[in-house]
Amino acid sequence: MSEPYDQREAQLTTLFEGHRLWLVRLAVLLVDDQGVAEDVVQSAYLGMFRNWRHRDDAQAIAYLRTSVVNGSRSTLRKRKVDRRHLSAVSDDDALTAQPDRAPGPEAAVELDKQRRRVLGLVRHLPARQREVLVLTYWAELPEAEIASLLDISAGTVKSTASRGITALAQRWEEGQ
Repeated sequence: MSEPYDQREAQLTTLFEGHRLWLVRLAVLLVDDQGVAEDVVQSAYLGMFRNWRHRDDAQAIAYLRTSVVNGSRSTLRKRKVDRRHLSAVSDDDALTAQPDRAPGPEAAVELDKQRRRVLGLVRHLPARQREVLVLTYWAELPEAEIASLLDISAGTVKSTASRGITALAQRWEEGQ
């Protein structure tokens, strides 16, 4: 038997207020678009509300995280198909568009420049490597949880992360 509507709504509101920002940041790192990331997260919450089967917060958060990763993957697949059909839009323009930032002290400017460079390099990694690195270093999830989330083995998480770091280091050294 399902929980009363008001109780589900209250729990969902609490989860939304406590975890939405983190989930949006995760999605932004995966899809590289704030608006699309917010849509992915909203869809995850809506899906959870429609199919309410979660009795505790940990289970609900795991569901939301999985939904956001899967929704991001779906968005990227759709984007790839759209790019094939829209020859007027170049991949480089779509991937590198970034809002301008106000200049600050020299150190802050240099740090921002390096951050943008790293994010640019991460964007060009294969999807699986990008997902593993984002979940490992940004989301700080343990290997077992990443393996479960992406439906791969813990060994694959380790090797994929290693290959991703190697690729980033190589591209960094090449000045790309």
